[in-house]
Amino acid sequence: MKTLFASLLGTLALLAVAAADDKKTTDSGDADQAFVTKASAGGMAEVKFGKLAAESGSAAAVKKFAKHMVEDHTKANKELAALAGKKNLKLSKEMDSEHAKKYEALSKLKGAEFDRMYMAGQVKDHEETVALFEKEAKGSKSGDLGKWAEKTLPTLRDHLKMARQIRDDVAGKKVDK
Repeated sequence: MKTLFASLLGTLALLAVAAADDKKTTDSGDADQAFVTKASAGGMAEVKFGKLAAESGSAAAVKKFAKHMVEDHTKANKELAALAGKKNLKLSKEMDSEHAKKYEALSKLKGAEFDRMYMAGQVKDHEETVALFEKEAKGSKSGDLGKWAEKTLPTLRDHLKMARQIRDDVAGKKVDK
């Protein structure tokens, strides 16, 4: 009877450990999926906003920045898609609702007003994106996604620096940053 009881306790302990491991895997998968969803929606938005800025912007610096956003974020989107595919994670199929609303509002503007609003949005978006990628790089449960986020951060920080400078230029501030 003692042997049966000890065997039963041992089995229960193994099941508890297995359940804990499954929860860690699920939590890791949930965090990975959340990052991929947010990063892919943001990347998609950057490309779409960049294409709009190429048509609706007036300042040469804004148009050049927009072209740069389309190129860099298209490349990053492809890299993220490849990583997500290896991990069976799903990319966002569309921009999130916040970006969709911003896009709709921006699509009604032209010229200098467009430039100001687009660049202000680019600063905000890149501040949020840098924070998202820093969090993923430091606390990723997935080595591949964390390494990719860390590798991508310098480019995102450059985008933020450029966006701030151009925002200030088109707003007439001409502030060095």
